[in-house]
Amino acid sequence: MRVGMHLGYQNLAGIPDRQKFMEDTKMAVEAEAMGFDYVGPVEHHFTDYAACPDPFGMLSWVAAKTSTIELITGAIILPWNNPLRVVEQALQLDILSDGRLILGMGRGAARREFRSFGVELADSREMFDQAAAIIIEGCETGIVEADTQWYKIPRTEIRPGPFKSFKDRMVQVTMSPSSVESSAKLGTQALRFSQGDWRNAVPEIISYRETFERVQGRKAPPFIISDFVLCHEDQAEVARRTDTYFARMFETVANHYEFMSPHFKDLPSYSTYAYMGDAATAAGGAHKAYKDYIGGNMIGTPEQLVEHHQERFEMVGDYEMLANFSFGGLSYEQVYAQAKLFADKVMPHLKG
Repeated sequence: MRVGMHLGYQNLAGIPDRQKFMEDTKMAVEAEAMGFDYVGPVEHHFTDYAACPDPFGMLSWVAAKTSTIELITGAIILPWNNPLRVVEQALQLDILSDGRLILGMGRGAARREFRSFGVELADSREMFDQAAAIIIEGCETGIVEADTQWYKIPRTEIRPGPFKSFKDRMVQVTMSPSSVESSAKLGTQALRFSQGDWRNAVPEIISYRETFERVQGRKAPPFIISDFVLCHEDQAEVARRTDTYFARMFETVANHYEFMSPHFKDLPSYSTYAYMGDAATAAGGAHKAYKDYIGGNMIGTPEQLVEHHQERFEMVGDYEMLANFSFGGLSYEQVYAQAKLFADKVMPHLKG
């Protein structure tokens, strides 16, 4: 089982942006020393929720400071980026890192970010699917060419070109049935964020594996699960940090994506987000949704996290994990300490 570190860039402690950005970025270097297999950020813009607007630039810095850890864009949001530029940036970073790039792609879900880029949320499904196909072909061949509804690109040779195949190094965020189907048909590895009871996600995971095998003619790779992680030896301290930091993070996630807004109901390709809103307004309300969110992520003592992993493995089968230790206003010292504890006492069981 491969285990990575997800970098959040969530600044809820009121510290200067420069300080927070460098703290999370330096954790990528620590991730290599701790034995994580890969590391990388999510592309987000404009708010304290998460602020890493250029994963390629950030990972170029990490590539220069490390030598073995793989680098994942987890993920580049395709409707906000020209696919020709994505291919150029990906190939350049792959060269700089000596072939360590894993290209993760997503389509985004927050209206506030789409508005600033002048893109409609309703168009994201078609834009993503068209851009992803262009990028996958371009990274493999070094040639970009497109004549689709959203992208008109004359035949263009990318320089510097690719020096190794990207096969099995393409990842796609899959937070809806349409994204699951898209990932399987494109042949990408699926990534899913923990957002509640994993039993609810099992039908989509099964669908991905079956469709992938049917279309690609080979076994699907393991799902990647991105978790928020709280890890401490003292159960009382775990509870305190959950009430303080995880609660703050959950509120920020709900506000950023507007889970309580009805607009997702008009967008079938965002059914998972509509479900989150329904869960918050159903019996038990926001408190139940919050408890389900806690239950889906990795929170507890090292022993509890190992047990949680075993229970989840029985539900979803083979998976890889991306662990996000930095959120909710946790200090750098707290983030480092819990990542090190996780690496020392939990990761050996996951890899075993």
